Amino acid sequence: MTSLLSLHGVSKTFDSGTQAIAALDLEVRTGEFLSLVGPSGCGKSTALRIIAGLIAPTMGNVAWPSGRPEIGFVFQEPTLMPWRNALDNARLPLELKGIARADAEARSRQALARVGLGEFGHAYPRELSGGMKMRVSIARAIAAHPKLLLMDEPFAALDELTRQSLNDDLLKLAREDGITVIFVTHSVYESAYLSDRVVVMTPRPGRVTADIAIAQPADRSVAYRLTPQFTDAAGRISAALGDAMSRAA
Repeated sequence: MTSLLSLHGVSKTFDSGTQAIAALDLEVRTGEFLSLVGPSGCGKSTALRIIAGLIAPTMGNVAWPSGRPEIGFVFQEPTLMPWRNALDNARLPLELKGIARADAEARSRQALARVGLGEFGHAYPRELSGGMKMRVSIARAIAAHPKLLLMDEPFAALDELTRQSLNDDLLKLAREDGITVIFVTHSVYESAYLSDRVVVMTPRPGRVTADIAIAQPADRSVAYRLTPQFTDAAGRISAALGDAMSRAA
């Protein structure tokens, strides 16, 4: 795999004096599914926002060897506009880019259909379940045809069955579109299921303490969660996380 982006010595100290990350080095390869795992406050979300260009690092830089691609961002909360229906919420980033309305609407309808909400374009956020709102948020991100998708604990507030269903849908979308995904989660098991690589971060200020490659089957399902391979992957991630926490203590 070629390198899509690299973080070199990235540090971030906020105006409050809190140092979120320190000397963070990270390479992300084109087409991979990379999860960031670590304790609360270790800078995982800060790293995503720096990659997205939403905030600037205090030190260090983000390098894009082949140029900065189209980026989609899915937050922990769906952040839907309550006065817009699902279709209009999914269309918003295309609208802001100045894409012609007919084209933007067609792309948004297709995106909603791909996340299983083809018949809910006219539904408003108040009429949707938590899982459906998150599906709209994902549709909004993929409607712009991103090559890099940043996801900040998007499924944390959902029940386990909905979460597993969205995990499978996300893997399918990423595979079909060739999207590189950087996924922040607190769940060892979710990271073990989704990822090609899991990067474990230390407590604040966050640094990389482990980089774990996971040999995944191309097609994953509920049955995969019962295999020795899945158990081994989850065990390695859990051990690395435990080691980071104990050394920090």
